[in-house]
Amino acid sequence: MALLMFINQFLRDIKSQKLRTFLTLFGIIWGTTAVTLLLAFGEGLHAQISKASHGLGDKIVIMWPGRTSKPFQGLSKGRVIRFKEEDAFLLQKEIIQMGQISPEYNEWSVQVKYKKNVFSQNVTGVYPVFADMRNMIPEEGGRFINALDIKNKKRVVFLGDKLKNDLFKEEAALGKYVFINSTPFLVVGVMNEKKQDSNYSGRDAYKAVIPATTLSAMFGRRYLDNMVFKPRDPKQNEYVKEKVFEVLGKKYRFDPEDKEALMMWDTTEMDKFFNYFFYGMRVFLGILGAFTLIVGGIGVSNIMNVVIEERTREIGIKMAVGAKRIFILSQFVFETLLITFIGGAVGFLISWGILSIFPMFKLEQYVGTPTFSASVAILATLILGLIGFFAGFFPARRAASLNPIQALRL
Repeated sequence: MALLMFINQFLRDIKSQKLRTFLTLFGIIWGTTAVTLLLAFGEGLHAQISKASHGLGDKIVIMWPGRTSKPFQGLSKGRVIRFKEEDAFLLQKEIIQMGQISPEYNEWSVQVKYKKNVFSQNVTGVYPVFADMRNMIPEEGGRFINALDIKNKKRVVFLGDKLKNDLFKEEAALGKYVFINSTPFLVVGVMNEKKQDSNYSGRDAYKAVIPATTLSAMFGRRYLDNMVFKPRDPKQNEYVKEKVFEVLGKKYRFDPEDKEALMMWDTTEMDKFFNYFFYGMRVFLGILGAFTLIVGGIGVSNIMNVVIEERTREIGIKMAVGAKRIFILSQFVFETLLITFIGGAVGFLISWGILSIFPMFKLEQYVGTPTFSASVAILATLILGLIGFFAGFFPARRAASLNPIQALRL
């Protein structure tokens, strides 16, 4: 019964104060739309940058040989460290926590030819696990380098998607032969297109990947350019890196504490940076949106104060006939929360509409796809509820504290 009375009174107030109610609702609608869109675009941008950064690989470590900076066991500093393929197997054997590891050769400015299309590209020699670590996923029907290719030093090649397009145009590449420095190689796979915003030896889209053993024999390579590895558990990256220094330090006789003997790029550190950065950005955007909502809440509070001034005599009559303070307090808090709820609901609908049509503008590659996530909705609803409650509580408390006799005189 009391709820129906509150709703009827609320509808009468709207009819009598259309413009004021509209302006108050507009403040809540604008604030809700602002906070929702800011957080949604923040989520989308984070996902886009995270996806692009993982194009290089997910939680991997790239390691290059360095030069010693400390004397060790009678050997002078300044010695050059060089990797061999067997070092990868040694690390895999000695470090239990090592998940995957692949040697990597890189040959630059190699001629890759198909018919009359000739390009000077980077040719990479790796092991099968390289594809999983570096997110080099083959298109349907194709494959990456496999164990038999390594064992038999087969002349097979896996092409980056952009290189395939340059060489073959619209023609299918699988099963065809390309010439790498005048040597025919069978195309066994083409990489699916992927986002990649970082690299260390060129974009994967333009690479030709062949078995490491084939490249070593073909170009007479004894030493690797680098190794790529991925611990079983990303939380153990630091421990595994320390063990790598110990194992290779023992083999090549350098101080395990000599950090210049090996150079490492741990991509998990990049993930941590982006996570902290976007967490801070979401907090900032949330605060910015919250302040926008607070401005709307101040408008709601002001209108409730005016409503109380206009209905002082009505409040006095209700209290004179037995209405309790809690009834008066509940009535005005309810009306405030209802205004806030209506404004918030409309704001959510507007935000949902904007986010629904956003993909039509094809801007995902710049700002990502804004996401109307559950966390965004819960946060915005929580902020709205708090603002609505406090915006109505203090005017309602003032109304409930009125003296019935004084209220009837006004």
